[in-house]
Amino acid sequence: MSAMSDGAARAGSAASSTAGWLGALARTAGIDAQPERIFPKIIDELAERYGAAPALIGACETLSHADLAGRQNRYARWALSRGFGKGDTIALLMRNRPDFLAIWLGLTRAGLRVALLNTHLRARGLAHCIALAAPRLLVVDAELAETLDSAWPHLAAAPALLWQGQRARGETLAQAAAGFSPAPLAANEDPALSVRDDALLIYTSGTTGLPKAARVSHHRIMMWTHWFAGLIEPGPQDRMYDCLPLYHSVGGVVAPGSVLLGGGSVVIRESFSASRFWRDVTETGCTLFQYIGELCRYLASAPPDPFERRHGLRLCMGNGLRPEIWERFRTRFAIPRILEFYAATEGTVSLYNVEGKPGAVGRVPPFMARRSTALIVRHDGETGLPLRDAAGRCIPAAIGETGELLGRLSGRAEHSFEGYTSEGETERKILRDVLAAGDAWMRSGDLMRRDAQGFHYFVDRIGDTFRWKGENVATTEVEAAIGACPGVIEANVYGVEVPGAEGRAGMAAITVTPDFALDTLHATLAEALPAYARPLVLRIVARLDRTATFKQRKAGLVAEGFDPAAIRDPLYLDRDDAYQPLDQDLYRAVAAGRLKL
Repeated sequence: MSAMSDGAARAGSAASSTAGWLGALARTAGIDAQPERIFPKIIDELAERYGAAPALIGACETLSHADLAGRQNRYARWALSRGFGKGDTIALLMRNRPDFLAIWLGLTRAGLRVALLNTHLRARGLAHCIALAAPRLLVVDAELAETLDSAWPHLAAAPALLWQGQRARGETLAQAAAGFSPAPLAANEDPALSVRDDALLIYTSGTTGLPKAARVSHHRIMMWTHWFAGLIEPGPQDRMYDCLPLYHSVGGVVAPGSVLLGGGSVVIRESFSASRFWRDVTETGCTLFQYIGELCRYLASAPPDPFERRHGLRLCMGNGLRPEIWERFRTRFAIPRILEFYAATEGTVSLYNVEGKPGAVGRVPPFMARRSTALIVRHDGETGLPLRDAAGRCIPAAIGETGELLGRLSGRAEHSFEGYTSEGETERKILRDVLAAGDAWMRSGDLMRRDAQGFHYFVDRIGDTFRWKGENVATTEVEAAIGACPGVIEANVYGVEVPGAEGRAGMAAITVTPDFALDTLHATLAEALPAYARPLVLRIVARLDRTATFKQRKAGLVAEGFDPAAIRDPLYLDRDDAYQPLDQDLYRAVAAGRLKL
């Protein structure tokens, strides 16, 4: 590319990013001025405008914009006829399908709060999430009857049940609502709702303990959907490929809601398949893809696919796309634009990489600085808390310095922390007297650093970072170094306790290809990482466990440690400048402190 064309490309990118920011600001500007205008009412407006055009495209059912509005309104009238209303919660346990969105839209239109349950949970884990919501009614996909059965004995108070789908164990919600009108609710039947009212309960992943139920207001739904619609500028010709769980905020609210606002449609799939992905995206005519970074890694590691460059994608948006995968994914599949962002369901701070800088999670442009709630403060690795100065105030991190990201709290709706169903859990997330007496900020639990241009980079989760030989080790940076080694498919890095040693030593569970070589990995890490950051122990596994949103599970691996008597997987210890098999005799020497590490 010539200097002139390179400059033109940069100018075009800058113009595009500015337009994205301005579009997001414009779309969200009027939300507070019309507090009664909640998202289900917008679905009625979209039905009038786009009618028979497809809105939600599932594997077995397609709903037009008119169909979606009609179905949500039937569900709303059914709920009101049964005496449900503001203050009531209904829980929803359902797989990905168009009806999932129609149900929560309809029930929240009637003023209810809908708890979106994780379909991958079972037994005590699922019972815990149901109990947090304390629902009056549980709507269950008939295909998940066995999943519900596993949780039922663990419920102290069992809610009423209503089924949905084929082979149901009784009357279904669809049958119960069939006789009601699909027309928009009239003024005399319209419950008095505001954007400040609760709409959903969405659960955290539970990677650091049991899941928590985050409260999500109608205002939050409006902000999410309208902000992203401004960033991606959807039109009636756009189709979003959505294979993320609909019970989470990104897959179930941000992705579909933002595209529907532009009159486009959403292709809903129950799960992700690397082998079918490109053909499905191509044949369904998708122009947008909502990703989680791990999906991009799976695709970049997959064998060549004849459809991988036949697609019509104009934009991929999501979070968690690691720097070492970004360019491989973009160039191999000819992706025109990547929009990475950082946010949390319950969070008060969000970042957007509108400029498409590889590896960055987002940036606060100068004209948004006063509106931004983001602050990075120095972190104490020993206590897990922000460092404070002699006056008791937190210390802002310098450019390039790693610290915890905080989000400022204020009276503005978009800066408020709506919290969890548990007041105790809510209070634990709030940090007070940060920069001034009486101020309040929300802890993200994430370590980040910021460069001179204002771009933010994710470093690690607090709790995942560990301390070894007096140094803090970020697991994500070690995972990136391991992932760059030939033959490594994936790595999960964590800290393990070593008897007689301070801190935690690094350990990595890795999946590998047949041509993987231990000496190559050792040499790669010796060049890429300081000695204290290199994993002391390797564990080669067949697969790595994940949450439903593709986050790695570390707690089980940490608990198992590195005792060969308890682990069947091959284990290796970094000793004498090489990874050597870790047998029981060697482990006993380490455990007894006879071996210097």
